[in-house]
Amino acid sequence: MQRRNFFRNTALAGAAMLPGVKSIASTTQQHNALSDLTGKTFNLNYAFHDGMFGATAGKDFIDQIKWAYDQGFRSIEDNGMMGRSVEEQEKIGNALAKLGMQMGVFVVTTDSWHWKLSLTTGKQEFKDVIVRDCKTAVEVAKRCNAKWMTVVPGNYDHSLPIDIQTGNVITALRLGAEVLEKNGLVMVLEPLSDNPDLFLRHSEQTHMICKAVNSSACKILFDMYHMQRNEGDIIAHINRCWDEIGYMQIGDNPGRKEPGTGEMNYKNIFKHIYSKGYKGILGMEHGISGKGVEGVQALIKSYREADSFL
Repeated sequence: MQRRNFFRNTALAGAAMLPGVKSIASTTQQHNALSDLTGKTFNLNYAFHDGMFGATAGKDFIDQIKWAYDQGFRSIEDNGMMGRSVEEQEKIGNALAKLGMQMGVFVVTTDSWHWKLSLTTGKQEFKDVIVRDCKTAVEVAKRCNAKWMTVVPGNYDHSLPIDIQTGNVITALRLGAEVLEKNGLVMVLEPLSDNPDLFLRHSEQTHMICKAVNSSACKILFDMYHMQRNEGDIIAHINRCWDEIGYMQIGDNPGRKEPGTGEMNYKNIFKHIYSKGYKGILGMEHGISGKGVEGVQALIKSYREADSFL
């Protein structure tokens, strides 16, 4: 039996016990619909997260990776990779290598320092933390075949002028970039919309900081969900920051779900990115609007539709 059939049949058996799945017959129909494009890759390289395909492939991340490969996906993301055991990191890396898939971003942190007052302060303790964590990230990246890792500078320090804070962030990032650059790795700075106290919020601000750090190991993570909330005009901002964008992520707004569930025209955005020659990963850092097998089916359908721009 081929692997794709094995995983499809295994998923059918498990799905029969899922809440909301009324019968084996209806589940079979859903999987037949999913399998119409099984094996067909996408025009762009979309990366899913652990749990996103749990309803169809089970809880094990390796099984999800194999199942997603059969649906045409060629990359993963795992924000919490640094928190996994060495054994897990190596197991995921080996599975990706065997399938010819890529590892997307993981977050550079071994604690919660980046959600607190941190690099903006200029304090030596936080400079030491980013150097320490970047060194740890190098070892993690080797195990899971990663190249990119997310860095968030932290919150504003309201006791300091904004330009002083910016200088402090640049100084600290240069220290981290020095560690990563000599290992061929790249930190991607992510401007966020979750909290108004976060220092890094806009693409042009991040572009300026990357220019100042002046390293191939420091680029922008352009998360379109966050940038839609903070600044809008997505295509124009992508164009302005293009030379410093190292990685992209996806999420429709409002709701932070798959393309087609909000106000953003992802088909046009994807077409524009493709026309500019983007060869990198687009991380699927969002939730799923539906539930169970039907939710997975809707998610994959949404990507097939948004990706059909040629």
